[in-house]
Amino acid sequence: MKQDMIDHDAPPRDATMREDQRGAAFQESGTQETIARPPAGEIATLSVIIITRNEAHNVGDCIASIHPLAHEIVVVDSGSTDDTISIARTAGATVIETSDWPGFGPQKNRALSYATGEWVLSLDADERVTDAGRAELAAILTAPRTASPPCAAYALPRLSQFCGRWVRHSGWYPDHVTRLFRRGTARFSDDLVHERIDVEGTVERLREPLHHYSYLDRKQVEDKIDRYAQAGAEQMFQRGKHYGPLKPYLAGGWAWIRTWILRAGFLDGAAGAGIAAMNARSTAQKYLRLRVMRQKRMPPCGCG
Repeated sequence: MKQDMIDHDAPPRDATMREDQRGAAFQESGTQETIARPPAGEIATLSVIIITRNEAHNVGDCIASIHPLAHEIVVVDSGSTDDTISIARTAGATVIETSDWPGFGPQKNRALSYATGEWVLSLDADERVTDAGRAELAAILTAPRTASPPCAAYALPRLSQFCGRWVRHSGWYPDHVTRLFRRGTARFSDDLVHERIDVEGTVERLREPLHHYSYLDRKQVEDKIDRYAQAGAEQMFQRGKHYGPLKPYLAGGWAWIRTWILRAGFLDGAAGAGIAAMNARSTAQKYLRLRVMRQKRMPPCGCG
């Protein structure tokens, strides 16, 4: 597998778009430059895939941020009990409902299986494509088709919020994530959490960041600590991992040091302190829960 990373430093080319369902035009932020539609057949089709569960507060804005460019938007939902499904459908998405939760990687591969476009863009429900980001993506979709495409995928920088504050250190920025790829050249790993995209070919970097509204308040921080620690523990358990009794505390302490000091979390102030504490707790909890899982599955003494 070849996966080379190349910086994409050239400014975006003039971008155009077509099809009535994508909207006649959109305004590029700051410059107020209208991006008009090209003649039919000059833009590659784009499938957007999103996985959800109880994302009513996010999914509408996520879809709206990319709808002008999308040929289709596929939402795979795993048992939402709020208005996620109705909001997604109203926003123009095709919604696939599932009753199980196989983990992040398998669920995203499930969503990928429904995509039909030449290009696929994977978004999380709490992410937004900016106006400048849409222009950069449009430049790719309107580039002339060649027998030997220059790359298979693109990694986008991601600018995240923590409890209402944008974070530019703490290991969170630029946080390049591979999200746009030619269909058929990539798939997601089968990891239950912290999945990755495996690409056959070259990966270039784009300049315009996704906006990531990842942790809106303290309750959401606590919820994600719980979910990610549990998923991480289950993943390690499935892989047969064993660790000593000090591992939770050593790993948690190292997570705090790495975030606060080595990744300059102190430059993010209160947000950096919150992220360092969150990383430490989530890491420690992952190993503590693994220990509990192993104890519950171990046979009683004397039973072999």
